[in-house]
Amino acid sequence: MSDVLTWLAEPLHYAFMVRGLLAALIVGIVCPVLGAYVVLRGMAFFGDALAHIILPGVVIAFLLGWPLGIGALITGVLAALGIGALSQHKEIKEDTAMGVIFAGAFALGIALLSTQRSYAVDLSHILFGNLLGVSAGDLWLMGGLAVVVVALVFAFYKEFLVLSFDPVLAVTLRLPVSFLRNLLLVLIAVVIVASLQAVGVTLVLAMLVTPAASAHLLTRRLPGMMMLGATLGAVGAVVGLYLSYYGNVASGPAIVLTETLLFVLVLLFGPRRGLLWRRRAAGL
Repeated sequence: MSDVLTWLAEPLHYAFMVRGLLAALIVGIVCPVLGAYVVLRGMAFFGDALAHIILPGVVIAFLLGWPLGIGALITGVLAALGIGALSQHKEIKEDTAMGVIFAGAFALGIALLSTQRSYAVDLSHILFGNLLGVSAGDLWLMGGLAVVVVALVFAFYKEFLVLSFDPVLAVTLRLPVSFLRNLLLVLIAVVIVASLQAVGVTLVLAMLVTPAASAHLLTRRLPGMMMLGATLGAVGAVVGLYLSYYGNVASGPAIVLTETLLFVLVLLFGPRRGLLWRRRAAGL
């Protein structure tokens, strides 16, 4: 027992590991809460596109010496609203609008970043995160953004619920559909910004979707899906961080791989909806 406690406590002797653990927990909890709507509404591509669209904002902030989160937040919110406005055009579908903005913005970010001598190193940190480099200021920013997102999700819980399950009913009830939709897009952008330091541009989609998808296999009720997703996200974040410490691998990919493993386990062994459970129920 003492060996286990020593194994668990050893990484916490370092301040950067404690900050990394807190950041991982913030991301692991808040991403699946909003990710439940992403999964239910089939918005995974939007999350991926938006994560890449914020790259030029991050690069411009880096070049100007600003905090990266500020540039990411401004770009993410503007991009979310821009996609929402462009997709209202009858001749342009939402996925087309996302694809156009995604490709152009990501190319712009790479072009700007390639002008720097430290191009490869800086790109690696932006794309894959630097969880162990989280500062106290980064933690406050992540925590503040997470609180805002969770508060707005619960404040508009009923409206988002109707919009996700029955958009026609939302119109019938005269809910402000455009406002709610744009708000949801902005919240996704804010969550991506909050997760940027932890897992980077390329892996943030996994934190949004994977724990929520695992929870979706275990329950069909939205509150349960949010709670289970947050639990799985937190567990995966902590386990992944410990694996990265003792296995000497990058923390972001380690966390995402742990979340993916949890999804596979739920897919195979989950009650009622797991593949092996169904085979057993069918008598095979």
